[in-house]
Amino acid sequence: MKVYKFGGASVKNADGVRNLHKIIAGEHDLFIIVSAMGKTTNALERVFDGIRRDDRAYAQEQIDTLRSNHAGIIDDLWHKPTKLERIDALFAELETLAHNFRYKPEDAELLYDQVVAYGELISTTIISEYLNKAGTHNAWIDMRHAMCTEQRHKDAAVDMERTEKILKEELARHRENIFIGQGFIGGAPDGTTTTLGREGSDYSAAVVANILDAESMAVWKDVDGVLNADPKIFPDAVQIAELNYLDTIELAYSGAQIIHPRTIKPLQNKNIPLYVRPFGDKRKPGTVIRSMSAPIEVPILILKKNQVLMTIRSRDFSFVLEEKFATIFSLFERFRIKVNLVHNSAINLSFCVDETWHIDEAVEALRASGFDVMKSTDMELLTIRGYNTKLWDKYACGNRVFLRQSTQSTVRIVRKRY
Repeated sequence: MKVYKFGGASVKNADGVRNLHKIIAGEHDLFIIVSAMGKTTNALERVFDGIRRDDRAYAQEQIDTLRSNHAGIIDDLWHKPTKLERIDALFAELETLAHNFRYKPEDAELLYDQVVAYGELISTTIISEYLNKAGTHNAWIDMRHAMCTEQRHKDAAVDMERTEKILKEELARHRENIFIGQGFIGGAPDGTTTTLGREGSDYSAAVVANILDAESMAVWKDVDGVLNADPKIFPDAVQIAELNYLDTIELAYSGAQIIHPRTIKPLQNKNIPLYVRPFGDKRKPGTVIRSMSAPIEVPILILKKNQVLMTIRSRDFSFVLEEKFATIFSLFERFRIKVNLVHNSAINLSFCVDETWHIDEAVEALRASGFDVMKSTDMELLTIRGYNTKLWDKYACGNRVFLRQSTQSTVRIVRKRY
């Protein structure tokens, strides 16, 4: 068994779906994980926002646009105006949710997961039906039932034991040897839909690869392989031929868009190689990630956007005794605040965190717990691994830099966005 994962950019239109078909042509014993098409998740987040603000007309407008976009892809694939009953049913479910859900702030993560999951459900349904039409027979797997998670929304962890049992039972019910399932989504013990965090489709694929003892996993992207930087931000980016698991985990944690940070462990546990392959030309080798690799000889630059710098001071100066650390991290966990960098002095703690809609609630809770809090928004976190003097002078200096941490090989810079 092999596991292939196709991201949203790869299947953003009908040509992308047709290219997916070319890539898997002649394959068997294959499990395909697919993301939502193009920018669908972003559009569904706007649906969520409309429901949250009780602007049902805005939510419906976003749904209508999504329906039209997907209808255009279907018509292009079938070469004529075509209606797929299963797609109509999914959009009807989404509309019912948008009009009937009575929002409460404590249900934000629950609602988010219910809404955004439709992106993957719709994309995989279209692709599965198209492949069957084209003669590549496959079984569509509902990962809301097969990917079992904890009772947590928006960044749920997978229950590997339950998932292994249910996923294997599900696959055994089908005669086909090609399977298509959704990335990013799963199901909680109470039956509600969960998600694994943004970019969680990579993690979904790795879990499936681990459970099915896959010979390999491949992530198909719109680049030739893993690059040392995002070419849209750093034009001089070059490809890295191979990486080891540990380097990849470090880079992913720092914000590299190589792979989801939790993806590597399920693969490492069974020594399954991960290939990052170019979607546009399957003949190219891409990048391989495995247990051993050659040293990385180029600097790696990782820019993590949408950050907030929070500087916290205890009013009784008790940081010198580190008595308040547990309180702060407990509040971050409560409000789902992801910490990307920590910097401490005798009386101050500074945190670079992901920007979320709970930031202001966390700030108020911290102040109520006896802390003074300063919040700086519109920040970004730049990590440079293997930096040199030229890169230091270019990125680690200047009035945009608010905070800087460095070791012999790595510098991390919190700076104001332009």
